[in-house]
Amino acid sequence: MQTLYHIPDRPLGPCVATIGFFDGVHQGHRFLIEQVKEVAAARGLPSALITFPIHPRKVMNPEYPFRLLTTQAEKTALLDETGVDYCFMLDFTRDISHLTAQAFMTHILKERYGVQCLVIGYDHRFGHNRSEGFDSYCSYGEAIGMEVIRAQVYANGEHPVSSSFVRELLLQGKPDCAMHCLGYSYFLNGKVVGGYQLGRTIGFPTANLAVDDPNKLIPADGVYAVYVSVLGRTYKGMLNIGHRPTFDNGNKSIEVNILHFDADIYDQPMRLSFVKYLRPELKFNSVDELVLQMRKDEEAVEALLSEQCEHEK
Repeated sequence: MQTLYHIPDRPLGPCVATIGFFDGVHQGHRFLIEQVKEVAAARGLPSALITFPIHPRKVMNPEYPFRLLTTQAEKTALLDETGVDYCFMLDFTRDISHLTAQAFMTHILKERYGVQCLVIGYDHRFGHNRSEGFDSYCSYGEAIGMEVIRAQVYANGEHPVSSSFVRELLLQGKPDCAMHCLGYSYFLNGKVVGGYQLGRTIGFPTANLAVDDPNKLIPADGVYAVYVSVLGRTYKGMLNIGHRPTFDNGNKSIEVNILHFDADIYDQPMRLSFVKYLRPELKFNSVDELVLQMRKDEEAVEALLSEQCEHEK
């Protein structure tokens, strides 16, 4: 994939394209992108995606508490895996937001990017007047020589897969369900930072993660089975997201006990890949009760991830 971050001065030639933010690059997005590639191949044209480095809603309302499934860098890496020919990063501005759908199709899609065929997601709307829909897009496209095709719907079970649905699953503590929608395990990237080192005093040393992007969605508080990627290897991990109520510490943290691991990893990049939610964060009557529960959690993580490894062989 050739990622073009700057708006070209002239059309790059005709292409088949679709447009969207593609947060998470989930299975629904991939299904749409495959359709774009198929249409492009049938017409002998390159395939293209038009997306945005910043969510349009965030541009229009900077105070909106929007939580992303992927950062721009993560999204670009995932889109690169789809095999599409081009990915255009369009800087969404207030001026662009004021364009009608007809003007957007004419001046941005046709004149700027050379879109000859536009594949529209089943629920996608664009342009200042969002009451316009597929029939209007077809009419505008016909006037400027642009074919408009409605994409087929991708549904995983009873619910259509969408970025907002994946966010709901993660906030409900259902990373395993989210994984089926995403096609991969939800992950957090960041750097290991110093913490209170309370885990070390009770036999469960933890690595505290500072997430790279403050807009990245943090799943529901609780204890999880995760995979930990650090120092070029992947380990099993027992993750806690929360406020450590047994120690009366009100600061929220993301801290992981890496199984069978003992190394200094402060300031090292680390990725946490979510597998399964085990239990909510609890306040115990004593540290001994907490340690007893953590031993049970450790056994559960070891068994769960070992079983998954065997299943994947």
